[in-house]
Amino acid sequence: MTLKNKKVLVTGAGGFIGSHLTEKLVNLGAKVTCFLHYRSDSSLENIDSFDNNIKNKLEIICGDLNDSDAVRKAAKGQEYIFHLGALIAVHYSYVHPRSYVQTNVLGTLNIIIAALENKVKKIIHTSTSEVYGTPNKVPIDENFPLQGQSPYSATKIAADKMVESFWHSYNLPMTIIRPFNTYGPRQSARAIIPTIITQAITNESIKIGNLNPKRDFVYVDDVVEGFILAAQNKNALGQTIQLSTNKEISIGELAKKINNYVGNECKIISENKRLRPLTSEVMRLKGDNSKAYNILKWKPKTNIDEGIKKTVSWISENIEKYKVDNYNI
Repeated sequence: MTLKNKKVLVTGAGGFIGSHLTEKLVNLGAKVTCFLHYRSDSSLENIDSFDNNIKNKLEIICGDLNDSDAVRKAAKGQEYIFHLGALIAVHYSYVHPRSYVQTNVLGTLNIIIAALENKVKKIIHTSTSEVYGTPNKVPIDENFPLQGQSPYSATKIAADKMVESFWHSYNLPMTIIRPFNTYGPRQSARAIIPTIITQAITNESIKIGNLNPKRDFVYVDDVVEGFILAAQNKNALGQTIQLSTNKEISIGELAKKINNYVGNECKIISENKRLRPLTSEVMRLKGDNSKAYNILKWKPKTNIDEGIKKTVSWISENIEKYKVDNYNI
């Protein structure tokens, strides 16, 4: 099955992963509608950086996931929905958890109701590896228990289960894609790799939180490929499929790797204000991607060194987009 000439809605299309997915869909010949959070300055987020030959092929709808009428309007006539719109910063979820419930849970409910009403062929819902919390062993597969160790992860668990319930209750055609820590060009500094890179380029020190947690980092192009394969594959219906590399690296080791690559010999500092609450910190995330390979024939193509090289290059050329000295939760 191909997505060429298919009507596709992407929520969160202006975000990090969403913008890369949107470009890929246009290049595949899909008819893409982007659902973006309304901004009074008319910003389209990362879509503003697209070449005109891509941007001019997009239909843009600005609204709010919490507005069921806006969501219903955006979903009308769509054949596929890629739902990436969400509040995603873990630290901000400690400050305003209610907004995460409203956007991530109720916003997802609005999307899947609209998908059901419009009889979409498939909805691809975006999960996160944070739903596992700190596991008792690794690698993690899709059958591991889910733990809400932050308000963010709790709302993503609820959203995942809401989508799953619509599959069982209403035969909503869906697949849940659960990426591990995605990174690459355009990612904001609220994520760890851009945080390290921007400081390594411009400062004498790199200030981060806990150096000990280990993560499984997946390059954004590989994640986008997983989304596309999930939409095209009928065997993915009703499934939760995670995208991971089966490898892990500690945050401290990652900082040293990036530091060495940039070549500025920055001092690496663990800063208290960047730490998560003690029992909220997820200490290890290393995924098992065998299900993704067995169903989708997906496996990552970009290793961590190659991916960091590409990301450093992009951030170096776009450093003005980052407020390096301001820590923003």
